[in-house]
Amino acid sequence: MDVSLFPEAAPATAIAEVAERIGDLVRTAADTAVRIPGAEWTVGEAAAHLVLANELMADLAAGRPRPYGDGTPGSLAAVNAAGLAGFTERRGAVLADGIVSHAKAFTAAAAVRPPGEEVVTPMGPMDLGTLGSYLLTHMLGHGYDIALALRRPHMLDAANVALTLPFVTLAMPRVVDARAAAGHSACYDLRVRGGGGFTVTFTDGTAVVGAGRPRRPDCTIVSEPVTFLLIALGRCGPVSALTRGKILAWGRKPWLAPRFPRLFRAP
Repeated sequence: MDVSLFPEAAPATAIAEVAERIGDLVRTAADTAVRIPGAEWTVGEAAAHLVLANELMADLAAGRPRPYGDGTPGSLAAVNAAGLAGFTERRGAVLADGIVSHAKAFTAAAAVRPPGEEVVTPMGPMDLGTLGSYLLTHMLGHGYDIALALRRPHMLDAANVALTLPFVTLAMPRVVDARAAAGHSACYDLRVRGGGGFTVTFTDGTAVVGAGRPRRPDCTIVSEPVTFLLIALGRCGPVSALTRGKILAWGRKPWLAPRFPRLFRAP
């Protein structure tokens, strides 16, 4: 995919604001041992993971190579588990400070380097601007989990979701579930309400993401922004979103819409 499909990098302000909001949630949590609904991690473990991940991203932005698995979901899960085992801090105030300080270190490091400079990341090579989008996407996903567990408002909105698109579209071909997509061929026209659109074309199980709208898509999917990101990150199912009107689908094969998210495996 052309990495210029969504050329805007996640701005420093968005990264800083999301980090601060997550930090406030963690810092004021009465108990970081609260378990995240539907997940294995507690609030403290998710926050500790963000500390480690933000530090990793800051090092990459500063030009310090950091090997971190091979990019596959299984490998990333194993490295994440090992990281949490070696980093046992679970005090909310300490974790909040780490999340915020490493996010600031990322933006400071990225500010003095060309946004088009390529870096090697846990999800493969990408330019520095897309790495900012990666960082923001990662924080939004885990920040949503933490907010859900603490029954507090989350920080996902249409503006932030738009800034995740450079990373999400780059990552899509890299996180195809080979078993689920085996032999699948179809063209999808994806649109985010009020935001951008892109095409995902599967040919015998291999996905290619492109700009613009296809001439003859098999299935057009239009999603409300927050729902789009929650589905992309595996936090929400397509069927419930369709029944609630958060997603609309039409075209020659509209029945492909519920299957589309299942063609990927979120890391």
